[in-house]
Amino acid sequence: MAGKAWGGVFDEKTDARVEKFTESISFDSRLAAVDIRGSQAHARMLAEVGLLTDDECRQIVVTLDDIGQQIARGEMLWKTELEDIHMHIESALIARIGDVGRKLHTARSRNDQVATDLKLYVRDALTMLGGLLLELQRAFVERCESDADVVLPGFTHMQRAQPVMAAHYWLAYCEKFQRDRERLADCLKRVNVLPLGAAALAGTSLPIDREVTARLLGFTAVAANSLDVSSDRDFLAEAIFDLSLIAVHLSGWAEEWILWCTTEFGFLKLPDAYTTGSSIMPQKRNPDVLELIRGKSARVIADVQQILTLLKGLPLAYNRDLQEDKLAFFDALDTVQACLELAPSIARHAKLQVATIEARLEEGFLDATTLMEYLISKGVPMRTGHEVVGRLVRHCESQRCKLVDLPLSELQLACDKIEADVSQSLGVKNVVARLSSFGSGGRIAVAEQVAAWRERVKR
Repeated sequence: MAGKAWGGVFDEKTDARVEKFTESISFDSRLAAVDIRGSQAHARMLAEVGLLTDDECRQIVVTLDDIGQQIARGEMLWKTELEDIHMHIESALIARIGDVGRKLHTARSRNDQVATDLKLYVRDALTMLGGLLLELQRAFVERCESDADVVLPGFTHMQRAQPVMAAHYWLAYCEKFQRDRERLADCLKRVNVLPLGAAALAGTSLPIDREVTARLLGFTAVAANSLDVSSDRDFLAEAIFDLSLIAVHLSGWAEEWILWCTTEFGFLKLPDAYTTGSSIMPQKRNPDVLELIRGKSARVIADVQQILTLLKGLPLAYNRDLQEDKLAFFDALDTVQACLELAPSIARHAKLQVATIEARLEEGFLDATTLMEYLISKGVPMRTGHEVVGRLVRHCESQRCKLVDLPLSELQLACDKIEADVSQSLGVKNVVARLSSFGSGGRIAVAEQVAAWRERVKR
């Protein structure tokens, strides 16, 4: 048992099956860089309070740099018996500098060490994801300029409802991804609290200075309860939930564009670089990338269930169950990152089929609501106006015509408040000219939002 960090009290070797069952190096090796950063900061703090000499600290820091480079080159041999990334790095350190390396773990446990590693890793990951979301927002803002004059039908219940500028659609996605970015930034507040120094669960009798460690690692606060630190994975559950909502937003966008590129809709053509063909049907262009973005959201949603189920029955403080926490986060992170790395290119290069859209734009009575609002402006009660326009729509359906096709005299038979100026409220182009409330899909209101978003997504 001499090779084990915890082997002093044991008389028998660990069963090889147990070593295989309990190892985490197969997935936590990706924490190597943050583990080294945390260990170097810990060593510097120990030197500052006199628990290491300056020379010992220098040896540890320099040697950890060398070990990090060895790992980055893929030259580290992972061993099941060393269990995890922490013991691999510590063992490599001791093998190189002997007793000086054995001093590194002074005043810390793997419990607070892994919590610190996770927070460093999550902090870096959330910052990276925020950048990817920003790039996707930029892609949609760029579309607002190229599609500036395009009008699209808006839908509720998948039924044509009211017309909006195409840019209004693109900015709707920007709003969703902005909320995602803000959630990530808010999550960082909880992530950015230092666990290191809580040791196993009770703190330490040694004269450490946790504020020094926090400063060295860029944490904005220090965790105040050592018992809580060992078991706290709230920040991880919150981060995974935030990732799941990003995945849901990406899935909704993918679903919409999958529909839009069908022959039945004909609104959109995806670039060949982001579609695939059929092994039997030569004509097919399948939106496989969007379908996989939609499909992969299920995995991220499942990761939320995994972490919450893992945490729900754990007593204080650390329990080995928490070794499984990383799997949920790594899966959610990798999945969302892969989707976000492809999404901006698809958003930029897909082409609206403007001729097809315009050919059918007047279908579905997209001007009905604006006609009702015209009646309201003439003093007609809203519910009465709603009924009047509903009867007119039914009449048009029976005559196979549109509201804009009805002569003024026929409109006036339906309501004597209607005057010649009603023409300014009929037809899709007139509707988008009249929609004027803040945040609406009308031409002027959308132009104002596009200008505002152009400023927001600047570097």
